[in-house]
Order: sequence, then C-alpha cells, then structure tokens
Amino acid sequence: MTERGVVDVGDVRLSYRSWGDSYGSPVVLLHGLTGSADSWETVGQLLGEEWRVYALDLRGHGESDWPDEYSFELMRDDVLGFLDELSLDRVGIVGHSMGGLVGYLLAQDHPDRVERLVLEDPAPPYPRKPFGSAEPDGPVAYDANLVPAIFAQVSDPDPEWAERIGEIVAPTLIVAGGPDSPMPQERLHDMAAGIPDCRLIVIPAGHDVHAAQPQQFVEQVTEFFTS
Repeated sequence: MTERGVVDVGDVRLSYRSWGDSYGSPVVLLHGLTGSADSWETVGQLLGEEWRVYALDLRGHGESDWPDEYSFELMRDDVLGFLDELSLDRVGIVGHSMGGLVGYLLAQDHPDRVERLVLEDPAPPYPRKPFGSAEPDGPVAYDANLVPAIFAQVSDPDPEWAERIGEIVAPTLIVAGGPDSPMPQERLHDMAAGIPDCRLIVIPAGHDVHAAQPQQFVEQVTEFFTS
C-alpha cells in the first residue's frame, strides 16, 4: 500500500510516498527533471517487498513546494534534510537522470549517509552542448522556472563534480539506457571508470528504464543491493 507524507526541510516542504515495512532498510528514490514520486509507483511497490522505500517530490515538482530557487546543490541539501527529519542514517539511493546527479552529489559530500548508490541513466558531470526546452502547452506538475536553471547546470557543470567523482565510496551501479537514450552513453562509461567501486550495465530501454522495464530494473537493483 502506498503511504503519503510531507516533511519541512528549512523553508521547503517536501512531499513523499512510501512503501514497505516501516522497519525495513531504507531506500530513497529520486526522480528525473519534470517528474515526480508518481513515476516510481510500480518500482516502489516492487522494492517495498524487500525494503522501506521512500520516493520524494524534489523541490519544484509534484506536491512539494515550488520556491523559484533551483540548483542541484539545493536539491542535494533537501535530500539530506529529508534524511535527517525522518532519522534515516544510512540509505540506498536510486536516482534517475536529474535525480541521479542529485544522488551522486550527496554521495560525494556525505559518504556516511549513502550505503549503496544506483544511478539510472544519470546526467554525467561533464560539459555538453547547451540545450533548451519548449514552453509547456498547458498546466504541468512542475515549476517551469526550474527547467532553464537545471539545464544550465547540466550543460556547464561545476568542474568540481567531475574532479570529485573518485570520492564516491559507496558501491555504485550505473544503469545505462542504451542507444535510444539522449544521455551521452560514452560519458556514462567514463563516469563509471572514475568511481572506485562501480559497475555499469545496459538495459536498452531508452532514458526511462524504470518505467519501460520496471521488472528488469527492480531485479538488477535487488541483486545489487543484496550482493
């Protein structure tokens, strides 16, 4: 059964969903840009058979606050605050795309809080050709103001992100989406090579692996978490 909750982290109220036994080992799911905790419904239920699973609406998304101030660093700090408010000491992190970048920044800066790290087709910490997005045609479940701020950091990331990739001590699994993904797959291999304890697998389902192939995705995550 899906449970819902909210927590105040600083000046931002974060909404989340949870699944599984409240005494289970905690796993936190972080969605991609313009997504929400809703996108993890199937995966959350499946992982909830083994763990206590939480899926956040990151700031500017879904039912969390839309504070009109956005960066990966702020989202990283929000996640840390969420862990503190729920008294979650060490967790497994599963981050998709934007959420993957938030996850590996958390693992760099707070290695004591991340036990294992899964990065699903994450935005790699290397410069890439700038890109933009079209204005939404109608109402959306995210703050449109966050998109240019996030795209700017993805296109021109802080050089320290790549310089410190080797500081990630948590065992890490990168799940690449293969040739149909817009993420630069060769750079995911570079990223995997820079993380000391990292394995990369390819599930050729495009960028949204967990949505296109939830059963296969959960099987790989479960094997990694229990190995």
